Amino acid sequence: MPAGQLSRLFDPRSIAVVGASANEAKPGFQILRALEPFHGAVHAVNPRGGTVMGRPVHRSLADIPEPVDLVALVLPARHSLAVLEEAAAIGAGAAFMVSGGFGETGAAGAALEADIASACRAGGIRLLGPNTSGFLRPSRGLACTFLPAAAELRPGPIGIVAQSGGINLTLAMMANAEGLGVSLAVGLGNAADLGIAETLDYLAADPETRAIAVHLEGVEDGRAVFDAVRAAVPAKPVIALPVGKADLTGFAESHTGALMGNHRLTRSALRQAGAVVVETLDDALDAARALAMTRLKPARDPGIGVLTGQAGPGLLMTDTLRQAGVSVPELAPATVARIAGALPPLTYMRNPVDTGRPGDNLGAVIEALAEDGRIDAILAYALIEGGPLDVGGAALEAAGKTSKPMVFATAGVPSETAGPVDALRRAGVPVFLVPDRAARAMAAMVEDARGRANAERDGTDAAPPGIAPPLAGPVDEDAAKSLVSAYGIATPRRTVCRNRAEAEAARAAIPGPAVAKVLDPAILHKSDVGGVHTGIETAGALDSALDAIDRISSAGYLIEEMAPDGLDLIIGARNDGSFGPTVLLGLGGTAAEAIDDVAVALAPLGGGEVDRMIDVLAGRALFGPWRGAPAPDRAAIRDAVAGIARLIVEHPEIAEIDLNPVRAHAGGAIALDALIVLRRA
Repeated sequence: MPAGQLSRLFDPRSIAVVGASANEAKPGFQILRALEPFHGAVHAVNPRGGTVMGRPVHRSLADIPEPVDLVALVLPARHSLAVLEEAAAIGAGAAFMVSGGFGETGAAGAALEADIASACRAGGIRLLGPNTSGFLRPSRGLACTFLPAAAELRPGPIGIVAQSGGINLTLAMMANAEGLGVSLAVGLGNAADLGIAETLDYLAADPETRAIAVHLEGVEDGRAVFDAVRAAVPAKPVIALPVGKADLTGFAESHTGALMGNHRLTRSALRQAGAVVVETLDDALDAARALAMTRLKPARDPGIGVLTGQAGPGLLMTDTLRQAGVSVPELAPATVARIAGALPPLTYMRNPVDTGRPGDNLGAVIEALAEDGRIDAILAYALIEGGPLDVGGAALEAAGKTSKPMVFATAGVPSETAGPVDALRRAGVPVFLVPDRAARAMAAMVEDARGRANAERDGTDAAPPGIAPPLAGPVDEDAAKSLVSAYGIATPRRTVCRNRAEAEAARAAIPGPAVAKVLDPAILHKSDVGGVHTGIETAGALDSALDAIDRISSAGYLIEEMAPDGLDLIIGARNDGSFGPTVLLGLGGTAAEAIDDVAVALAPLGGGEVDRMIDVLAGRALFGPWRGAPAPDRAAIRDAVAGIARLIVEHPEIAEIDLNPVRAHAGGAIALDALIVLRRA
């Protein structure tokens, strides 16, 4: 359905409230009260007729004497379908439903929800809800909600889309209390029609919106959300608050599926798309405040200059930045010398810069920081004490002399801080009254800059998918390794053996130690049942291994050469029901799930994204030289992950791929085990 029809939802000329009531305790009255400031026409509808708030009540939508853009349904679920069909008959373009009793209540409610969605599609109506708190557009006097107080919210630059109506209203109220205001705040409810992705598209094109905050509880159309975020981020920052840290809702047969998890995958996908991912509503609002005012240029590792008038807050801000992985580089010698000419000799000057109690030198120090080539933005803190020193004015003047963004934190009594804070904010400088909140906002700005730089880089280096014949039937380890080898991933020299004589001949052909495995596609985790035996060098050792395998299965044996020592990794992929093809990289071996040190990304992907997957691992130091051992071949690891990404894209019939372990060493990377699980028909 055309996205242009959303203007009849979010920018209507006329609204009809079906279920209008004179009872002040009912939503049918409260919505009418909330709509009092609306710039257009509001019509009350109720079969009983009468008057509400001094306006006549029409007995049906057909009785309204002028066109209606938006119909608000405030009535029991069982009446909704008939009203929506009537709305379509009069040519309404949109509807929103606050009523519950749909998909959230069980099978009968889900069936009714499907019926109303179908009726809306047939009638050309865009539907918000059901089970929604509505939406807010203060610049139009629109508070389409049962909360009359929402009509008092101020307009501002923050766009909100939330799966929870309660979170939508809460975040909008918080933005209002912070003096920010909202452009459009949307609670999706059950999202029978309008969802996150399309609302993101609308906000990205909305001229009143300068930053977008997104709340997610569960993502059914993850790839569409990913695409919408990626499309929005070059023009407007997106701040995402994904909640719900539950593991997979479906059964995962491989380590890969178990390790990905819904929450981890959602967060990783949002970051890969360029969103700033936060943990709390406060962090979402602080990030939105800063990013609605200013953005860093796209950069893979922006450097932040920290300036403080008091040592304690400066150390707190610096520590917050470094814990978030933000670079606070040492200043160039020329910058340090310049600052030394403006500050007392006892202060620290290399970054962070401690001015001591700020004086007339504050502006000069900010300017020196801004002109250092290693610095991309400035985070400053100074108390506003009143008296002759105008700290806010000095910061404002210095900010006006540089194009580099600045975030300013301060404290003081309200009578002294209000004027400077307002002046700085009007000039486009984000100001916070708590130093660590300012630092977290700066970290969000850095994440936004990195996300845009990464998207620019990775847009060109991912190989386009080819066409591969689909797999059929269970896939044993040998077949799985043959497939991954076709995608450039090394596997051990091996022989499939159907009897002991073949196994003995295969072991004899291997010059060093050998490995004997059970070869049965029904056994997914061979080591768990004693189906893997390593270090076999004699006929007796082979006999013992084969005896053990025979007690497990009679399907056959796989005899392989041993791999050199190295770093054991897990590389996997999954066709996720929401996000589609996804890949995983982490520390592997039999304890992979216990270690739980993995990174996830959506496929296809390029080498730059693989490098970032490595860099977010807690064990990333192991990918370099470690305790005298040579570094694993990072290029081979990169190629293996990119190869698995291509494989999962080209084989939608695969549910999960598990290469665990992949032995990475100085000479390459080799998949010692391979598990492929096909989707169930």
